[in-house]
Amino acid sequence: MRTKLIVFFIVMGVGIVGALGWIGYQLFTTGFSAKTEPHALEVFIARQVRHLAIPIEQRNRQNPIPLSPDVIKESLAHFADHCATCHANDGSGQTPIGKNVNPKALDLRLPDIQSMSDGEIFWVIHNGIRFTAMPAWGKGDPAEDQDSWKLVHFIRHLPQLTPEELDRMKALNPKTKHDLGEDAAFGELLQGNNAAAAKTDHGHHH
Repeated sequence: MRTKLIVFFIVMGVGIVGALGWIGYQLFTTGFSAKTEPHALEVFIARQVRHLAIPIEQRNRQNPIPLSPDVIKESLAHFADHCATCHANDGSGQTPIGKNVNPKALDLRLPDIQSMSDGEIFWVIHNGIRFTAMPAWGKGDPAEDQDSWKLVHFIRHLPQLTPEELDRMKALNPKTKHDLGEDAAFGELLQGNNAAAAKTDHGHHH
């Protein structure tokens, strides 16, 4: 029995050293470029580390916020304003930022994410993930972080998003300087039309 355990640990040790050596070689040959597509082994190891990094009591937590249309509506607005810049309104990750960070922004609709427990998704939102572009959105005591729990509901809802919800999210996305400039120009145009209409009405009255 003792011999089998020794052999097992030796094989495990060689496997770990080999995996780390392979990753080191990949980093040496490709550098730390964010453009490099991660290998399947790198993705697998990262996912296992993410899973193990979340305490088991956190993984097993149930969402304390009951699902309701109001919760989906509120979390939709929150996602559009805070998360869509990287993850896109539909959760696909297909945005200029999401596609150019490493690791790339995840497609939140995929089974790999949807199969995570509510507690795991909450933990990632609240605490972020070190060495990635995922920030920690939670503030203060996790027990009081209702916004992150509401976002868990919305992430579950992403595969069923409707065209109407996507349109609503577009209106709620953060504005760029270009967007703000266009809005200002449009506003001035409207004001100009109103002024012209007022002058016309004033002329008719006389």
